[in-house]
Amino acid sequence: MRKLSLWVNQRLPISAFYKQHFKRFYVHTSLNFWYATGAIAFLVFAIQIFTGIFLMMYYIPTEDQAFSSVEMIMRDVNYGWLIRYMHVVGASSFFIIIYLHVWKALMYGSYKEPRELLWFSGVLVLILLMAVAFTGYVLPWGQMSYWASKVIISFVTVIPYVGESLAIWLQGDFTFSGVVIPRFYAYHVVALPLIIIFLIGIHIIALHVVGSNNPEGILINPHQQPKKHERSAIRPFSPYYIVKDYFAATVFLLIYFLIIFYFPTLNGFFLEHINQEPANMFVTPAQIHPVWYLAPYSSILRAVPSKGLGVFVMFAAILIFFFLPWLDRSPVRSIRYKGILSKLFLSLFLISVIGLGVLGLLKVTDDGLILTRIFTCGYFSYFLFMPFYTKLEKCTSPPCL
Repeated sequence: MRKLSLWVNQRLPISAFYKQHFKRFYVHTSLNFWYATGAIAFLVFAIQIFTGIFLMMYYIPTEDQAFSSVEMIMRDVNYGWLIRYMHVVGASSFFIIIYLHVWKALMYGSYKEPRELLWFSGVLVLILLMAVAFTGYVLPWGQMSYWASKVIISFVTVIPYVGESLAIWLQGDFTFSGVVIPRFYAYHVVALPLIIIFLIGIHIIALHVVGSNNPEGILINPHQQPKKHERSAIRPFSPYYIVKDYFAATVFLLIYFLIIFYFPTLNGFFLEHINQEPANMFVTPAQIHPVWYLAPYSSILRAVPSKGLGVFVMFAAILIFFFLPWLDRSPVRSIRYKGILSKLFLSLFLISVIGLGVLGLLKVTDDGLILTRIFTCGYFSYFLFMPFYTKLEKCTSPPCL
């Protein structure tokens, strides 16, 4: 066995890789639960790939058979219901974990120098995950799949000069029809996942170059062995923190399978009841809305009276994350040591996102529209006022190593 290990490592340096990127990769001891969200997100991504491969074996991407093939998977394929519920619940779980991961980055300033490239790759992954979720939402070809996707594709047409052509290219026809299914199937199972895997690779490489951030916001060299007086504050990632990731992943899997076996639809949260009806272009649902993890951006679109300006503001709500490294002028990274203004604006941002998400799933009313506009202002105020409140507020210094 030892000779085999030596033979393999001479040709594929697995041991050297493990030592450099795990055993001799140093992190601060203040890492907490929030830092396990990255590992859990990677686990869920693997589950989605695994279950997606099995669903591909039985799904038929045509207008006539898309819905019936999904029903066949649920009823006739051995454990097909389990694979589909794993995929559906996994999609929502993925966004819960990713949003928690982003929240961690906002709290502890993980976007600040020298981690800009790490942050940019993460934001790109988030945008592509939204695209994967949208294309996957179309594939069951249920009522909400059809109507919500038709509405979302119509937003593309307001883009100046290229909107109409882009919409035709996306849906493969001059109108939204069943032609879109094989097209979105290709995007969902091949094109977008390949790009995401590439970006995740860049994200991990960037992390191992600059090192992981920490709740204290203290910069450390991840590849330099700590000095004697630093050993109480710095530990190697393996085995100290990889064990914590395993524990967090185990807890997540317990909750994940508890939901799958006992609450797979969760009153329409994971699997909408109306989407279990086949698509009918002649019957419009009483209320058309996206899935919950895209609802905040749908609310921002509603908040703006002009359709063209609304689409611009909706995309701006996502793209503005790219500018965070330059908007934040605070001398410290972690929210623990920032002033009261940063804490107030971050709290306002969280309340606004939750409020927009809830309102995005409800029927549009006059009062709800007013609240949506208030929450939209609260959302953007976190970013637009950041150069001022982070510059003016009084911060405290983080402890030294």
